Amino acid sequence: REEEIWAFRPLRETFEFDSVDGFVDDRIKAAGIEAAALARPRQLIRRATFDLTGLPPSQSETREFLAAWEQDQSQAWSDLIDQLLSSPHYGERWAQHWLDVVRYADTAGFSNDYERSNAWRYRDYVIRSLNNDKPYDLFIQEQIAGDELRPGDPEAIVATGFLRMGPWGTAMIPQDEARQLYRDDVVHGIGQSFLSIPMRCCKCHDHKFDPIPTRDYYRIYAAVSATQPA
Repeated sequence: REEEIWAFRPLRETFEFDSVDGFVDDRIKAAGIEAAALARPRQLIRRATFDLTGLPPSQSETREFLAAWEQDQSQAWSDLIDQLLSSPHYGERWAQHWLDVVRYADTAGFSNDYERSNAWRYRDYVIRSLNNDKPYDLFIQEQIAGDELRPGDPEAIVATGFLRMGPWGTAMIPQDEARQLYRDDVVHGIGQSFLSIPMRCCKCHDHKFDPIPTRDYYRIYAAVSATQPA
């Protein structure tokens, strides 16, 4: 039943812990397991740098961090994280995760696999959004309806490249059928990317587990039905 699925329950206003670490530490303690010892500073900078930028720290960055660690461990760690988050490589590294979610590709897929010459513009938009710490709600709105949100703004128009990220091949399909497949793919992409729910089954029947009735599928479908690729 819908009310039994944790993902759709309302968030509680108060929690026993104020961070994910608190929940993890509590389970570790209950299991009678001791946490691993704190990593050495050289390991910490490698882990953090690889995680946030996808690149190894340079020798000079390592030396500077180790020297700062000797002076003040807490401040050295805080400064390192701020430095990595302000790096342009941060957006490049973490954009790949979002691009995987939205099925980014430089070609259209299927047998013809046509080139998408301007797909990189959307890729760079995602990188800029992460590096500029764009609010997530605005990030969502721009990708679904940026051209309606801010008509004439190139950045908002590029953001709607999200709507063309799915595989696309029309060489052997009648035009009306291809149009229907495109609309269905956009609805599915919105559900999968922003709701973590596939939007395939509900176009034919109310879904057994996810609270997405058929009427909601066609309400979203109606909202995107006039979308015209350009």
